[in-house]
Amino acid sequence: MNLARHLALRIYRGEEGEQRQASRPVVVIAMAGIAIGVAVMLISVAVVIGFKQEVRGKIVGFSSHITVMNQRVASAYDSRPVVTDDSLMALFSNCPQVKHAQRFSLKAGMIKTQDAFQGMVLKGVGPEYDRRFLRRHLVEGECPQFSDSASTNRVVISRLLADKLRLKVGDKLDTYFLDEQVRARRLQVVGIYCTNFADFDRMMLFTDLCTVNRLNRWHEDQSSGMEVEVRDYEQLDETTFALADQLAEHTDRYGQRYVVVSVEQLNPQMFAWLGILDVNIWVILFLMVGVAGFTMVSGLLIIIIERTAMIGLLKSLGASNLLLRKLFLWLSVFLIGRGMLWGNVVALLLIFAQRWLGLFTLDPETYYMDTVPMALPWGYFLLINLGAFVASVLMLVGPSYLIARIHPATSMRYE
Repeated sequence: MNLARHLALRIYRGEEGEQRQASRPVVVIAMAGIAIGVAVMLISVAVVIGFKQEVRGKIVGFSSHITVMNQRVASAYDSRPVVTDDSLMALFSNCPQVKHAQRFSLKAGMIKTQDAFQGMVLKGVGPEYDRRFLRRHLVEGECPQFSDSASTNRVVISRLLADKLRLKVGDKLDTYFLDEQVRARRLQVVGIYCTNFADFDRMMLFTDLCTVNRLNRWHEDQSSGMEVEVRDYEQLDETTFALADQLAEHTDRYGQRYVVVSVEQLNPQMFAWLGILDVNIWVILFLMVGVAGFTMVSGLLIIIIERTAMIGLLKSLGASNLLLRKLFLWLSVFLIGRGMLWGNVVALLLIFAQRWLGLFTLDPETYYMDTVPMALPWGYFLLINLGAFVASVLMLVGPSYLIARIHPATSMRYE
């Protein structure tokens, strides 16, 4: 066995019979600093990544990863038709990066009740619509099977609109749409959803694709566009560019051209805000590594000072400065490893408790969710542990040179 590691392990286990009364509190504080630092880093990363995933998931749930629409569309809720027939669906099916594609149509209008009125956007979807998002956030009623061939006049609205307009499942609501003339349509509330994302909840209603197309007076093969779900979000930009290249010179039978935009291009402010959160993570990581390293450096210095007599004895027996430095660095590795183990245990317990019990709550009007989200990015956790361990050990290399200044003749009289 390596001599330095063997001696460090004996000191760590206390097998030499000494009490280490002076260094024990310092060692405990150093390990506690490592544990707290690692726990804070892991929890911070879990919260930020969980928050970003939750917000991104809600944005994507309303508009998918990629949207293909009319090139002349001026805004996300503008209604200009393009042909979305089987040939276009086949094009997406042949793209290996595409997981799912679905049609949608939009119509801006107004809801009016006896007591209030509210602007809204009616979103029509077809039978191929992926209803998992609505089902996940459904709080009352049902999520119906939407149709592209018949108008059922059924609609799913948000909890925000239901509370404001005093509506419940089964109620009728009158909607009005302004084109060349005012058109009215009575719809029945069959479901109520709640995402706590007020930017969308306050205006988005879901109904049949056929209903919206009739309100827009479009042909059966037309809609506002296609929503495309990708298999790997990390390749979102590459997939967007690939689809844009395929549709660059493509026009539909009515002479309309297609444009392909990603969800990040449709919501630049929101994703720029999410990107800023990464800066906070880096600040926390550097601060926690600094705090943990500082406590470990102070602990190592006190251990070296306390064991000056042992260092002098080993030097008198022929031990080199390099051997002694390795000894104390191995001792530090054992202490750092133990502190990191406790830090991981504490962090994982808090993360799982929050995911299962929702102990910490948030104001949904401010944070778009009612509980603190916690993700489990195991790859990031591994990198944080590895980075914290390496950084802590490297910070101890400098203080270990103090051993070279200890002389055997004077150290053996040290008390």
